[in-house]
Formats: sequence, C-alpha cells, structure tokens
Amino acid sequence: MTPTLVAIIMIVYFGALIFISVITSRGADTNTFFTANRQSPWYLVAFGMIGSSLSGVTFISVPGNVGKIGFGYFQVVLGYLVGYWLIIGILMPLYYRLNLISIYTYLEQRFNFWTYKTGAFFFLVSRTIGSSLRLFLAATVLQLFLFDAWNVPFFVTVATTILLIWIYTFKGGVKTIVWTDSFQTIFLISAVCIAVWQIASQLGMSFGEMVSTIRSSEYSKMFYFDDPNSTQFFWKQFLGGAFITLTMTGMDQEIMQKNLTCKNLGEAQKNMFWFSLLLVVVNLLFITLGALLYMYSSKNNIPLPAASDELFPRLAINELGLAVGVFFLLGITASSYASADSALAGLTTSFCIDFLNFKDKPEAVKRRQKFMVHLGFSFLFLIIILVFKEINKRSVIDAVLNIAGYTYGPLLGLFAFGLFTKLQVRDKLVPIVCVLSPAISYLLSLNSEKLFGGYKIGLEILLINGMITFLGLWLISRKDHAHVKI
Repeated sequence: MTPTLVAIIMIVYFGALIFISVITSRGADTNTFFTANRQSPWYLVAFGMIGSSLSGVTFISVPGNVGKIGFGYFQVVLGYLVGYWLIIGILMPLYYRLNLISIYTYLEQRFNFWTYKTGAFFFLVSRTIGSSLRLFLAATVLQLFLFDAWNVPFFVTVATTILLIWIYTFKGGVKTIVWTDSFQTIFLISAVCIAVWQIASQLGMSFGEMVSTIRSSEYSKMFYFDDPNSTQFFWKQFLGGAFITLTMTGMDQEIMQKNLTCKNLGEAQKNMFWFSLLLVVVNLLFITLGALLYMYSSKNNIPLPAASDELFPRLAINELGLAVGVFFLLGITASSYASADSALAGLTTSFCIDFLNFKDKPEAVKRRQKFMVHLGFSFLFLIIILVFKEINKRSVIDAVLNIAGYTYGPLLGLFAFGLFTKLQVRDKLVPIVCVLSPAISYLLSLNSEKLFGGYKIGLEILLINGMITFLGLWLISRKDHAHVKI
C-alpha cells in the first residue's frame, strides 16, 4: 500500500462518485435536492442505507470493541431491529400521510412554533456532532494511508475529505446520494467479507472451523444477563439499541429523507423491512471480523494498540496483504462517506426548510441559500473534527452512542408526547424543558452508582432522557388540551 497506489485508488473512486453525481443531478432543482422528486426505487434505497447507517464507526470501532465485550454489541443490534420495525409501523405512516419534506414540520402541525424549532435544532446539533465524529475516522485513515507519507497536516486531510463530499452532493442532493450510497455499500460489504475470508485462510480455518473456533474462544460471549448494574447488561443494551434506532433513524432527517424519496408508503416500508434484516447480517460480519483480528494478533504475537479503533487499520495496512489493504481503504472510505454525504444533505434540508422558510421563496433564492447552507455545514464539520481530535480519549463508537443519548433524548420525548397524548403544551416553555432534560440526565448518569446502589447507567440514558422530556412536557401542558392540530 504505497502512497502512490492509495492516491490512484482514491482518484478513481472519487472520480466514479463525481461521475454518478453528474448523471443524477441533470436538471436538478431544490425539490430534487430535498426529495429526489419522490421517484427512488425502494430496493436501491434499502441497499444504500446499509452504507449510510453503518459508517466508519461500525467499520473500525465495532471490530475493535470485540476485545472488550466479545459479541456483546449484538445485543444492541437486536434492539436496532425492533427500533426499525417500530418506525415501519408508527412513524412512516405519519410522515407519508402529512407529505413531509422535513419531518420536524410534524411538530409544528402537532404543537406550535417553538416546539417545532426546538426539535429541528436538536437534530442539527445531534447530526452535526455525530456525523463529524464518523467523518473523523475516514480522515484519520486517509492520514495513515496517504498523507502521513507526504507530511501533509491533518487539517489539510480533513479539508480535502469534506471538499470531496461537497463536490458530489451540492447539486443533486438526496437524489445523487441514493445512488452513491448504493455504490459505496458494495465496497463496504466487499471489504468486510474479503477481510474475514483472508484472515480465516491465514489462520488455516475453513468456514466451519472458523465458526467453531470463535464459538469456543474468549470473544464469543454475546449476552450479558448476570449483572444488572453493568452497562453491558442485556436489557440496557437491547432497549438502548431500540430507542437509538427509533430516534437516530426514525426521528432523524438525514435517514428519513431517503426513505421519503420512495414513491409511496408501501415501498418505503418494504425498503425499511429488508434493510433492517440485511443490517443484522452485516453487523454480525463485523463482530466476527473483530474476533478474527484479535485471534490473528494473538497467534502472530502482534502487540495490541492502546486504542482499539486502531487494530483493524494497522493489521490491514501492515499484516494482511495487499487485497485486504486495498479493500479496507475502499471500505472505510465508502462507509464514512456514505454516512457523511447523506448527513450533509439532511442538515442542509432541515436548516433550509425549518429555519429559512423555503416554502414561498423563488427558485433562484432557494438555490443560492441552499448553496450557502451546504457550504456552511461543511465548514462546521471541519471545525468539530479538529476539536475532537484534540480532546478524544475513547472509542469513537462509544463517543457517538454516548452523545446520542443526550442530544436525541429530547426528540424522543417530543415525538412520543405528540403521538401518544392529546395534550397541548405552553409552546414558549418547550425549549427550556428540552435543555434541562439532557442536563438532568447527565447528572443522573454521573451519580447513578451512588444514587442507585451501584447501578451504572449505560445506553438507556437515551430512554431516561426521553422520559424526563416527556414528563417536563406534561408539566407544562395546558388545561385546554382537547384541541389537537392533527
């Protein structure tokens, strides 16, 4: 994996993405950018969502985390499955019935101005931070593979990474992303399959031997029922996974925007169902890869890196051969860019629809403002990544899930209150409730072992945060609650 080879691979890869962008963005207007004219084939959306949902975090952090928790991450994956099915049954029918572009306009129709703006604001904060952290991994790998050899500063690597995304998304938006995500998913799945195959071959294992060896290894533990106080306790992980999916997918403009490009509700639900099953299989492949990476390191006396996120990149670059190295580079690039490009489009859409009131503006004004917003979020990604590099001391997947618990909790509370009650709220007090809820949740998490007899709060912080928001909304609800706007 010489720097020259890496550069050639990247040039060809991004040349293909830009070519797809040129084809798909012909005749595009702002409606195409936001909705793809609601003409996306459901199977294309389903396949492409694998890449955008997994991201570089899954590609690197999930295999690395196997050394700490074995197959324990699969508890979260099972929760994901339940979350996706709740989205199919509850949220998708609502969004299609209301013909939404930004899903947060539901909050305006159900409640009022400040509730709507609060929900949109928390999405912008949540997705901007989360997507920046995911993109951080792609920039880190490009630095390791390519730019370190040329003594290029990390700042330049990050800026180049974001510029490439901006180039192929700024015109076609979500219509382009539906196609580029499918293209990138091919490389993501190929990368993990080739890595598993090559490592198993180098360890002298057939498929059956690989399964039996992993099953009997120290990494095989999948379910943790023994200690309710542990953050790895099954029900914490399972419920955390379900509610993370419900919020980070079902209440997230980035992901739902692609689902809303399907022709009708039935096709969108079909897309989500098959996607959810495929995602379970792909995540299981990543966990299997993690076990093989640790077994390979042990057999060959390779020292483990201090940061578990570095295990797969180091072995792919230095130990596992050219084929694994090439597909690792393509896989991490594909997974990271598939997540970041759709995030950039989703953030641009939400800000334009929810804060710039695009509904009645001329097309020329919409196009100009969309361009500036798209560019602005690109710069914001750059700043967050550079700050995170200086302060990060943990696995990126841990950081992403932990932050999500605090930033998506208010969205969970808002949507749940709207869907499951007929109450109205004192609209101007909603932002206060949604700011206080994460703060209270953080204090509870910080002191949970003292307050609850050794019980340590984990991923369930998202559910706790949502419940506190729900309670706060109930406390500020009005007595004249009989009128519900939708």
